[in-house]
Amino acid sequence: MTRHHAIVGWMLGSFLVTFLVTRAITRAIRRGRGPFRNASLAGVHVHHQVYGIFLLLGVGTAEFTYRPEAPWVDVLAVLFGAGAALTLDEFALWLHLDDVYWTRQGRSSVDAVLVAFVIGALLLVGADPFDTQPEDGALGLALTVAVNLTFALVTILKGRTVLGVIGVFVPLLAMVAAFRLARPASPWARRRYDERRLARARVRFPPGHRSRWDRLVDLFAAAPPVSDLPRSS
Repeated sequence: MTRHHAIVGWMLGSFLVTFLVTRAITRAIRRGRGPFRNASLAGVHVHHQVYGIFLLLGVGTAEFTYRPEAPWVDVLAVLFGAGAALTLDEFALWLHLDDVYWTRQGRSSVDAVLVAFVIGALLLVGADPFDTQPEDGALGLALTVAVNLTFALVTILKGRTVLGVIGVFVPLLAMVAAFRLARPASPWARRRYDERRLARARVRFPPGHRSRWDRLVDLFAAAPPVSDLPRSS
């Protein structure tokens, strides 16, 4: 295993552990169980993304200032993974500027975390959106990136955001998804589909349609019963 893969491994492992521990603690707080309580400062609830932001700022400053070697670079990777997990776990709060952690809108936080984890795993196994042969040169690199990003963008416009983002690292996935039917409410379908194709899209994606990804998100995003003394997460 190269140093690059070791660093990504430390970062990814820390990211996953921090996310799972954070979700376990927020569930305990919501249920009113255990010693955990919300942190507050002068009566203002301090969300855990605040700790994550400070961790990311500190790690970035240390990395750019000191350029440490092993083992300190591994320590920074662990701290970066933890900071990223704490921050992305409240992605929905950045998006909506509201405490929607246990609401339907809060599911976007889990989407963000899972997508980040998949991207980290792809980097760990060597996936690289800029992977070209040395003899291809700058032009080959530019064309490869442009084609990959085009397929990924089309996939996202078709309402398949997760596949589009992952497809940046796995071009074949984005290419296949780009040629498949768009979701009926997607920008691509609204602008480019006639009534016949819209009807096909509605059959393929009926109201309430749930994918395997939705069921995976359910494992982390489903709100547990609230205690008699509600505590926001």
